[in-house]
Amino acid sequence: MNKRWNILQPDKDEVSSLQSDLKINQVLCKILVQRGIRTFETAKEFFRPQVSQLHNPWLMKDMEKAADRILRAFRDHEKILVFGDYDVDGTTSVAMMYRFLKTQHEKADFYIPHRYREGYGVSKAGIDFAKENGFSLIIALDCGIKSIDLVHYANTLQIDFVICDHHLPDEVIPDAVAVLNPKQRDCAYPYKELCGCGVGYKLITALCEKLGLPETFPHQYLDLVATAIAADIVPITGENRILAFYGLQRVNQAPNPGIRALAFLSGTQLPMHIHNLVFMIAPRVNAAGRMDDARKAVQLFVAPSYEEALTYAELLHNDNSDRKEADASITEEALQIILENTAWSTRKSTVVYRPHWHKGVVGIVASRLIEHHYRPTVVLTENGDFATGSARSIPGFNLYEAIHACREFLVGYGGHFAAAGLTLNKENIELFREKFEEVVAARIPEELLIPEILIDAEISFADITPALFKIIRQMEPFGPGNMTPVFIARNVTDTGFSRIVKEQHLRFVVQQNGVQFTGIGFNMAARFSIIESRRPFDMVFKVDENEWQGKKSLQLRVEDIRPA
Repeated sequence: MNKRWNILQPDKDEVSSLQSDLKINQVLCKILVQRGIRTFETAKEFFRPQVSQLHNPWLMKDMEKAADRILRAFRDHEKILVFGDYDVDGTTSVAMMYRFLKTQHEKADFYIPHRYREGYGVSKAGIDFAKENGFSLIIALDCGIKSIDLVHYANTLQIDFVICDHHLPDEVIPDAVAVLNPKQRDCAYPYKELCGCGVGYKLITALCEKLGLPETFPHQYLDLVATAIAADIVPITGENRILAFYGLQRVNQAPNPGIRALAFLSGTQLPMHIHNLVFMIAPRVNAAGRMDDARKAVQLFVAPSYEEALTYAELLHNDNSDRKEADASITEEALQIILENTAWSTRKSTVVYRPHWHKGVVGIVASRLIEHHYRPTVVLTENGDFATGSARSIPGFNLYEAIHACREFLVGYGGHFAAAGLTLNKENIELFREKFEEVVAARIPEELLIPEILIDAEISFADITPALFKIIRQMEPFGPGNMTPVFIARNVTDTGFSRIVKEQHLRFVVQQNGVQFTGIGFNMAARFSIIESRRPFDMVFKVDENEWQGKKSLQLRVEDIRPA
C-alpha cells in the first residue's frame, strides 16, 4: 500500500532559539518545537514532569459537591456502589475507586454492566441492583454523562449519583448530585483531556485532602491511571503526561498485582513502556468484556495478592486467546468477501455482514480491514432481530457525521469522529451499504484514501547516536500528542546483506556515507526489489534499541522506503 510522506516543517527561528537554550542536536529541537516546546522552561517541564504540576482538583466543577456527598455517605454508613464501563478505562476506574473507598468505608461494592445484556454505560439493571441491595449512592466512572433518563429513574428510587466522565456532554446534563467532567462548557478545569480514570483520580485526591490523608496517598493508584490513559488513546500531553510518567514508574517498581500477573502471562519484561500497556495489558483486560463478563477484570485489579490476581489474569488471558482466534477467522472471512465482490474495488467505503460473526470483535475486525483496504469500514453481525456492528474511520474523515447522514436506515447509532456503533433492521443492510458509500464518496478527499506518514525531521545516519537515543527516550511516554519521533534519511544504499525474513518482513543492513545500521521492516517484503536494485533509496523509520546476548545496539524500525 502506497503512503503519503508528510515532512513537518517547524519555524526555523524558533528551532534556532531553542537550540541555543538547550545545546542539543538541532533535529531534536525541530521535534520539540513541533510539539509546542519552544523555551527552556517548557522543555524543563516536558523532560522533568512533577506531580506538583497537577492542577488543583477543586477547580473542577462540582468537585465540592461530589466530595461532600461521598463524605456524608461515610458518616451515615450508607452503601456506595461503584459503577463503570466494561473497557480498560472503566474497569481500572472502578477498581481504583473501590480500592480507595474500602480504605475508608466498609460498605462499598462495584458493578460492571454486561456488554450484551445491558449495553454501554449506566444501565437500568444496575440501578435496580442498587435498589434491591440497599445502595443509596452510585459513583459512575467513565460513563453517565448522557444517562439523563436513568439518573432521573435513580432519583425516583432515592438513589443519588456522582458522575465522573470524560465523554463530550450533550446540551442537557443528568440531574446528578455532582457531575465531574472537564469537558462541560462551564467547567473551569484547565486540562480537558483526562480519561475517565483520570477524572476519578482527581476525585480521590480531593477526598484525600478532605480526610487529611497524606498527599502521596493517591499515588498508589497511578499504575491503574497510566493503564487507562494508554488504553483509551487520550492525548499524552499536559496532565495526562504527568500521570502516565509517574504511573509507569509505579508499574515498573511496585505494580498492582493484576498488572504484574498480566505482564507475566503476556511475557512482557521490565521495564514496561506505554506501548506494553497498549498492546500487551489492555487487550487482555478488554477481552473480558468482549468475550464474557468484565467483572473479572475489576476482580483482577482489586485482588489483594499476586497469587489471587494470577487466577483472574489467567481467565482474561484465555478470553484474549479466544478473542484473537475469533478476530483472525472473521478478518479472513471478511477479506474473502471483499475479494469476491470485485465491483467493490472502486468503492470509497467497506460494509460487510455475516450473521454468525462474534459481536465482541467486530470493531477490531473493522480496524484490521482498514489495514488491507484503506477506507471507512463497517462490520455488521446479527443480534436478535437486528444487525448490529462497529465502524472505524481513517484519519481525517468524520465517521460519525457520515453515519448520521444514513440515519433513515438505522434503528440506533452513536460514536465520534473515528469510531461508531450502529444497529439496523437486517432488510436495510444493502440500502445502508449503498447510502453509506454515496455519503463517503461525496465527502472524502482523494488524498485521505492514501495513508499518511507524518515525518518529524530529516536526519543523517551519522547523527543517530546513543546520546541522541537517550534524549528520545526521555521524551517518553509516547502517545497521541507526543508520538514516537519518525525520521527520514536520504540516499541510503544496501550493503548486500539485506534479506526477506519469515516470508513477509525485511531485514535491512544499510549504509549512508559510510555509517551502517541494521533495521526491520514488518510486512515490507513486497518492497525488496527497491533494495536489491542497489540504487539509493529514501527511508522512513523510528530509532529503536535491540538487545542480543546482553549487548544493546541501536536499530531502525522501518516504516516505508521509496527510490531516491
